[in-house]
Amino acid sequence: MRFSKSNDVLGTTNRGNPAESSLCTLCRADCQGKCETWLSSLVGRKLLYPRDFGKVTAGANNTTHVGVNYNALRIQGYAYGAHGLAKGLSNDPDDCIFPNVDLTTEFGNEMKTKIRIPLMTGALGSTFIAEKYWDSFAIGGSLVGIPVVIGENVVGVDLKSKIGKGKTKKGKIKTSPELERRINTYLRYHDGYGAIIVQLNVEDTRNGVAEFVAEKYGNKCIIELKWGQGAKDIGGEIQVTSLDYALFLKNRGYVVDPDPTKREVQKAFKEGAIKSFARHSRLGGTNLDTADMVREDFMKSVDYLRSIGFKRISLKTGSYGMEELAMSIKFATDAKLDLLTIDGSGGGTGMSPWNMMQSWGVPSILLHAKAHEYASILAAKGQKVVDMSFAGGFALEDSIFKAIALGAPYTKLVCMGRAIMIPGYLGANIEGVLHPKKKEKLSGNWGSLPKTVSNIGSKPEDLFASYFDVQKKVGKNEMKNIPYGAIAFWTLADKLACGMQQLMAGARKFSLDQITREDLFSGNRETAAETGIPHATDVNDEGAKKILNA
Repeated sequence: MRFSKSNDVLGTTNRGNPAESSLCTLCRADCQGKCETWLSSLVGRKLLYPRDFGKVTAGANNTTHVGVNYNALRIQGYAYGAHGLAKGLSNDPDDCIFPNVDLTTEFGNEMKTKIRIPLMTGALGSTFIAEKYWDSFAIGGSLVGIPVVIGENVVGVDLKSKIGKGKTKKGKIKTSPELERRINTYLRYHDGYGAIIVQLNVEDTRNGVAEFVAEKYGNKCIIELKWGQGAKDIGGEIQVTSLDYALFLKNRGYVVDPDPTKREVQKAFKEGAIKSFARHSRLGGTNLDTADMVREDFMKSVDYLRSIGFKRISLKTGSYGMEELAMSIKFATDAKLDLLTIDGSGGGTGMSPWNMMQSWGVPSILLHAKAHEYASILAAKGQKVVDMSFAGGFALEDSIFKAIALGAPYTKLVCMGRAIMIPGYLGANIEGVLHPKKKEKLSGNWGSLPKTVSNIGSKPEDLFASYFDVQKKVGKNEMKNIPYGAIAFWTLADKLACGMQQLMAGARKFSLDQITREDLFSGNRETAAETGIPHATDVNDEGAKKILNA
């Protein structure tokens, strides 16, 4: 694997064991640093380069590519040419510079959604960590201009939401303070780039979330149907430590384990033998037995969502097998959906069962390679394939490039889950130290700044490399309303964007729509066989021999 626990070149260290994404397998909100993503949220694009310039030389250690994974793909560089330069620019060297690479893109069918950089968040739903740090995630994403996804069950777990019994044209929900807070927080800074996406699962559908969102927000939101996710093969989970809350969730219709209504369970909780309860969602599609039945049910759901006013509809699917993958691409294409997010196995932003994450589902690179193959079959028939987003273990700029290239031309952006949450934690921890009265509200975890932070600075202006970029965007007076986590979010996004620009410029591609699968090669034969991306020594080998024999 590419990542070791410590990277001397960048001066970064993982607290835990690094996964394929470079993140620790267990990412903590109270972490004091300093993995690459954590440190990038402070120093930004500086972390693209080796440390201690003028005193060092540096060499790559990723020379052995073992197994089939995204780290076994490499990015092509070219010594000539320039493609996709913006109107008004020429192939003069003064114009062919990496800051001129255009990262803006869009997705959608009839109603396009513009985004500034090819990123979106993973689904941040009923997990308490999403609730605690939502302002950082939502405001950061809105300012950067990328889609942010509100995940499943937000209404159902909200103690203050009011859900009626009978379903009306407006749905069952009378009020949902937490869902409204999340949507309004994003929309406050929305300037036409990005979108807020609201996800539906079985319980959300029963509760009338779609009807509530349509009535209150209309087409300010994208509505998303959900077929599982990459982290788990069953419905979403959260853990609660209150018996009263567990009973509340049970009464709301959720599966709660162990059952809080049982006397023996209540007694065990009182004595301390049971300290928490797991709330589970239900499996979808249990009354469907064939692909044709799934299609019919899916098309009915899409038609209904359109009938209540949604012009933009997306689908999220997990790392199921090939049949489900084919169904998701085919049905989303036939239904003229706006986006399909395909989430590979690996990580979860919530309480995904650990050994399920370890053992179930199709690994990301295999799932994404087959997604391209299946999309190409539809395209060859003349169909306009649904725009796609790939998810599943991405954290760094090279991964963004590789995912977009692997799925080109269908993949318009990359979905990041755990990585893009890290700046929210970090910013809240710093703000809680510098403003102790806000600490509890911010869910800050630190009593003082650790050396990993204090070595950089002592106030937001010198801690966050992008502080003044954010200030320019919102104005000096508005900065008091911008959480530090949102500033950290912008700073990380700026590093990822700059890294993407540099990689694209080296590939001589100055706009995202110019990236193709030919911009990649495989580092081993096994990866080449599984992905269809040729081995390094096979790419352009024929052309090379023509040059030699000319």
